[in-house]
Amino acid sequence: MTFKTKLAVTVGRLTQWFLQTFTNGGSSLPGKIATKINPNLLKELAEEYEVVMITGTNGKTVTTSMTVNILKQQFDHVMTNDTGSNMLQGVVSSFLQDTKNKQAERKIAVLEVDEASLRRVTEYIKPEIILVNNLFPDQMDRNGTPEAVYELILEGISKAPQSQILLNGDAPILNSKKIKNSQEYFGFALEDQNLLEKTNQQLEDTLCPNCGTKLDYESLIYSNLGNYRCPNCGFKRPKLKYTVNEIVEMTTDSASFEINNYPYTIPVAGLYNIYNALAAYSISQHFGIAESDIANGLISATRMFGRQEVIEIDNKNVRMNLVKNTVGLNEVINLVDLENDDFSLVIILNDNAADGKDISWIQEGDFEKFAKMPVEEMYISGTRQEDLNKCLIKKGFKANDIKSLEDSKAIIDAIKEMKTDNVYILTTYTSMLDLRKEMHEQGLVKNRMEA
Repeated sequence: MTFKTKLAVTVGRLTQWFLQTFTNGGSSLPGKIATKINPNLLKELAEEYEVVMITGTNGKTVTTSMTVNILKQQFDHVMTNDTGSNMLQGVVSSFLQDTKNKQAERKIAVLEVDEASLRRVTEYIKPEIILVNNLFPDQMDRNGTPEAVYELILEGISKAPQSQILLNGDAPILNSKKIKNSQEYFGFALEDQNLLEKTNQQLEDTLCPNCGTKLDYESLIYSNLGNYRCPNCGFKRPKLKYTVNEIVEMTTDSASFEINNYPYTIPVAGLYNIYNALAAYSISQHFGIAESDIANGLISATRMFGRQEVIEIDNKNVRMNLVKNTVGLNEVINLVDLENDDFSLVIILNDNAADGKDISWIQEGDFEKFAKMPVEEMYISGTRQEDLNKCLIKKGFKANDIKSLEDSKAIIDAIKEMKTDNVYILTTYTSMLDLRKEMHEQGLVKNRMEA
């Protein structure tokens, strides 16, 4: 290790210690300072690790957590960027912080990487595996269209030509470009088609990437994910190596299913989390993890900040769900639809930089589905609650039924007085952080999520 590297590591770790000791923490600043001293620090820090990178629009954090939990069943040293800081400086900070078990024979790093940042990270790290979970319209003002984002991902992949690429075969866009790397695909191949959202139906906005013709779907899981084929040029879903072949049960708390005919259960719900589990399974196969260990890793996975997290407030079960784009919003709404008991609903919409300034995605939300659910009370909050209010009224809610809350403290105060034992919160990213900060200050949660 050169003097410059030693200095960068020392300064970076001292910065981490200072932030963790005297502030609420900071997950990217140590990496930013350290790379100012040694711009090639990340390459040197990652040399001893087998690296997995997970990217895509939705599910990066949960897939990363599930993968880490599975690999820990067999390996002693598995590190990750679990603060959620998934850009270059945050990745550097995670390696700086990883000082455990230095003598481990095999070190593995599982990294959540922002879609637009993958090309910057692969400049320094050549991972064993790069997995792309999905690509949906998300923060269009920052990243642009899914097609533009995929070009950025492909640029990142091109810098790591030896990496094994794992792709969601149910996403047409992820099968639309030729890649020199070795590729494998995962997806749904359900035997019971009645469990699917729709069948034999064309999606207006899903066009063949080769010829522009509307794609036909033999089966559709959600959004544009499914078994597709172009009636004009023959473009179709690739052969899947890893498949969910049966969904056994889905509740508001868990999901049971089979992957390649082996039973698994996860302590989170929703079709989208079954995809996340399938992605984690696909990665684990490359490390030779036994199916029984995969099952243990999945069932013991912990809920992540804001991802179906359950918090008790005055004997009420408060379930927090992060939403950031139309696809994620609608899947969370479908999840809430599994609830049989009366519940109160809180929707928070912010438009800060980390949320994306463009909030037009809420217009395509399936809010009207709440009309058929046992919603006892409806509350809204956030910097764009006026726009949310107009959208909900347009979707069929009565203005008098929607109550406005000013800030996080008002939300928690309202929860304590709500009529129902169950409360569902749908929140954008920065409002989730604000809410957790207030919960932490009131002693309702032990830790607050670091931004």
